[in-house]
Amino acid sequence: MTVTSDAPRADLIGCPNCDLLHRAKPIAEGERAVCQRCHTVLIAPRAAAYSRALALSVANLILVTAAVFHPFLEIHAAGIVNRVSLLDVATSFGTGALVVVTVTSVAMILLVPLLRALLLAYALTPLALQHRAYAGARWAFRVAQELKPWAMTEIFVIGCAVALVKVAGLARLNFGPAFWMFIALSAFVILVDRSLCTWSIWSALDEAEKKPRRQPARRVRQ
Repeated sequence: MTVTSDAPRADLIGCPNCDLLHRAKPIAEGERAVCQRCHTVLIAPRAAAYSRALALSVANLILVTAAVFHPFLEIHAAGIVNRVSLLDVATSFGTGALVVVTVTSVAMILLVPLLRALLLAYALTPLALQHRAYAGARWAFRVAQELKPWAMTEIFVIGCAVALVKVAGLARLNFGPAFWMFIALSAFVILVDRSLCTWSIWSALDEAEKKPRRQPARRVRQ
């Protein structure tokens, strides 16, 4: 990677940390290209990264869907048992001006992670199978990357952990299946982001779009 100012735009990559432009060059799997100014990792292709990220994205889809329909937490206090689901947590404020809080909570806790996993699966499936890229795959990957800061999965888990520490002294708590699903979901989201090399995926999508379309098999008449 060399700093440059006169290279074609398609060959340039900007550092997300300090905005320094570099001329991008393909590197071998397992190697890393870093910014010359701040040493931020710019390109880091990994072996079987597409298949791994695709599998984790599909797992995220399953976990988000299943977590909605299972109990998240059971609270035992004064002989009363209260079961709360993940959807109940997200929609705990549902009247008046707090509706905005409800919509935002549901979007960031459930809808955004679900949509991002769907978009990533759509964009990465042809790369993992070494097929021609699907129509709109570049758009799907771009939107998935733009949604990344808005998927508050790990923030929700940290907030729940802080709240549970405070409530633990007042009542007996039992964690439901959805709680452990969400813990696994948070870990999988982090693993997906660590598996993805943005520059490598854009380059792979460019190559996948150039592949010829498969022609349907024709029957030979006897």
